[in-house]
Order: sequence, then C-alpha cells, then structure tokens
Amino acid sequence: MCDYSLHHVASRPAKIDDKLVTRKFNCSTRGFAAAGQLDVAVCLLPGTEIAFDENVKRRPLFDIGILPNKNIGQRLARFRQIDMDKPATHHDALEFPDGQVVLLTNFCEGQHATVLQLPAVAHPAALVVRADIVEPSLSK
Repeated sequence: MCDYSLHHVASRPAKIDDKLVTRKFNCSTRGFAAAGQLDVAVCLLPGTEIAFDENVKRRPLFDIGILPNKNIGQRLARFRQIDMDKPATHHDALEFPDGQVVLLTNFCEGQHATVLQLPAVAHPAALVVRADIVEPSLSK
C-alpha cells in the first residue's frame, strides 16, 4: 500500500527481489522507489519483509537541520501500516526485530533495500478444485 500522501505519484506494487531506495518525492513525503526508476513509488503490502544494505538511518524527531540523523542499528524490517483510524496522517511504517516502529516518511533519503518476502495472501485463483468431490445437487 502507498501512503495517502503518495496518491499523486506514479506507483506500482512491490515484487520479490525488488531493489528499493528511500526517496523524498515531489509531494515532500518519503517512501520507496525502484532503484532504477526514482519517479515511481513502490508500494508494499503490510507484512512485506525487506533487508537494507546497511543499518537504517532516520531523521531526528525535530528536524531543524542541525541535529544528526539517528542510526537505528537494524537492517531487517517488516512493513506495517499504523494509526489507520487517523485520517490525513502518515501510516506507512517499518517494524524492526527489536520492536521499534518508525514511520517511513522519517527515513533518510538514499538508503537501499531489497524485498525479501511478500506476505501470504489468499487468492481465489490459487484454490484447487478436486474432481473426486461432487456436490449432491450436481450429480443428478
């Protein structure tokens, strides 16, 4: 899913092995872009697992331009959406193995990551129909 603030940006869903980069889009929010296509937001489904090339860095809580970025000290994360009951606020976040949850819009630009795994989603086309099971109403 892409945050509400990215609705006016071209986007596509994430795929396994996608190479991503954190980026500030023209709408002044941050998100993921494909490494070779920086003008297209890559939307992740909740539960998508990603691995960063290096430890993740976030902007300071009060970004006034003089405080240093914070090193989160983690490289693996799972995409989450938080505060869905609050409209017109950022929802896209990453949860790290140590329990930290950080909004994606607070990440520093230019960090590279790879999509490791997409969440399991039940899909009607994946259902298998067994030929040996016949509904009683169909057997007449």
